[in-house]
Formats: sequence, structure tokens, C-alpha cells
Amino acid sequence: MKTLKTAKIGDTVKVVKLHGEGAIKRRIMDMGITKGVEVYIRKVAPLGDPIEVTVRGYELSLRKADAEMIEIE
Repeated sequence: MKTLKTAKIGDTVKVVKLHGEGAIKRRIMDMGITKGVEVYIRKVAPLGDPIEVTVRGYELSLRKADAEMIEIE
């Protein structure tokens, strides 16, 4: 299983599934990350946390813990 955490800078990936429960999953979905959406990896902070992505036309920073819950292809 590939997750958003393992994606490289410059990759454009497609979200396959969201893992996680309740409020955490809801918060990720509220940020615009849903099944089938394209996500572009813009940059990663020097220590690897957070990850900056472009989704639905806007920039978004995600923690590694949240990125690990997003399965990609």
C-alpha cells in the first residue's frame, strides 16, 4: 500500500482510499482530500514534516501522520 507520505516531490498522485476514523477522517475530507482527487506534491520540509501539496487548486500542508492515512496510486 502506497501512502501520500511515501510520494516524492513533483509527483501527481490519485487518492484511492482514506484510512482513519471519525473526526480525523472527516477533517481530511473537509480539506478537500477525497477519493479520486489528484494531489500534487509541492515540497517537503527539511525534517520531513509537514508535506506541502496542491489539491483542488490550493496549497495545503499536511502532517506526516495525516499523510500516512491517505492511500494513493
